[in-house]
Amino acid sequence: MDNFIIRGGRPLSGQTMISGSKNAALPILAATLLTKEKCEIKNVPELMDIKSTFELLNYLGKNCFYGYGNFVAEEHGALKLHAPYDLVRKMRASMLVSGPLLARFKKARFSLPGGCSIGMRPIDIHLEGFKKLGAQVSYEKGDVILTAKKLKPGTVKFRFPSVGATENLMMCAALIEGVTTLENCAREPEIEDLAAALTKMGAPVEGAGTPTIKIHGAAALKGLKYSVMPDRIETGTFMLLAAAAGGKIKLLNAAPRNLDALIRCMKKAGVKITAYKDSIEVEAVRGRPKPVSVSTKPHPGFPTDLQAPWMAFMARAAGVSEVHEHIFENRFMHAPELVRMGADITVTDKKAVVRGVAELLGAPVMASDLRAGAALVVAAAAARGRTVIRRIYHIDRGYEKLEHKLKDLGVDATRVKA
Repeated sequence: MDNFIIRGGRPLSGQTMISGSKNAALPILAATLLTKEKCEIKNVPELMDIKSTFELLNYLGKNCFYGYGNFVAEEHGALKLHAPYDLVRKMRASMLVSGPLLARFKKARFSLPGGCSIGMRPIDIHLEGFKKLGAQVSYEKGDVILTAKKLKPGTVKFRFPSVGATENLMMCAALIEGVTTLENCAREPEIEDLAAALTKMGAPVEGAGTPTIKIHGAAALKGLKYSVMPDRIETGTFMLLAAAAGGKIKLLNAAPRNLDALIRCMKKAGVKITAYKDSIEVEAVRGRPKPVSVSTKPHPGFPTDLQAPWMAFMARAAGVSEVHEHIFENRFMHAPELVRMGADITVTDKKAVVRGVAELLGAPVMASDLRAGAALVVAAAAARGRTVIRRIYHIDRGYEKLEHKLKDLGVDATRVKA
């Protein structure tokens, strides 16, 4: 098991390249199950979640090749329709294969998925949607079984704008002839990326990025050549890293238009941000930032995936700020670790009160989940002294070659064996 050792307290400089989006790549890779034709996906990050998807697709019968940012999926024989526990337990996004398999073969079986420990993510929103399109749902030995004599286009209204359910129903509808309408959809940019990929495969999608999406399904879909969008959460994490540690950096292959809520909040804190078409410059405020309170909301609100790094940034603010978490119920597990580094944070239910301190100090800390780990990296870069971050396999799920990118920006970071 690896650790990060970070010696912080010095301002950053330089530039680094943002990777392709994990959260956009995962559904697009699942969408390759919609066709027997060859699919080539570029700008795919080398992450544990992508490797888990690679293993799952290969198990199901796809012939996949993956490396140097390229993912190729081909099909030379019959596919399996069961995603077993040993593969699905590694990653919650594994259930995204259920929509494509159901649409193409009228049957899918998958084990109840695993993933991060940040709270419940009920799958009933997915299942209710599949039922509206004609599927039957049953359960056996911890598995969910989906079957359908025939799927039909229809209208599905989500009770909550779930990203995963929106993606799963979009993919399923892509192979149902006719127009399917999804209402109260998630509006994240990753939804738009999936919509663009499905459109290229022969199922035009209208309205992605709005609450109402229409999918013009087809009897068969063709192969795909596509490049995944930049990772907005990685971009935001590095923006907050520079703002917390000080200095000035430039992020390449970024998409600033997808980070409006974060940019507004950072500017209120005094950070100077210059956005270009596909890059962004961040210059930290001299001295301590102003306190700014945030409340997580579905896109285009403040992203829940940046709540933890934001708290690490606010830990040194000149005043008191609040962080309200409205998406996941267990997403303040990083707060006690930040307190170990000298932060003054009080958590009550869905609210954290952050009383800014003059400086953070290096300490041994432990990542409890992916974004909590990112928060500890941000805090460690800003802290005086040496920080050891344990259980960084969580961080590896969402940040590609992180220690190399940190060094690009002047952070003294080393990966070591525990």
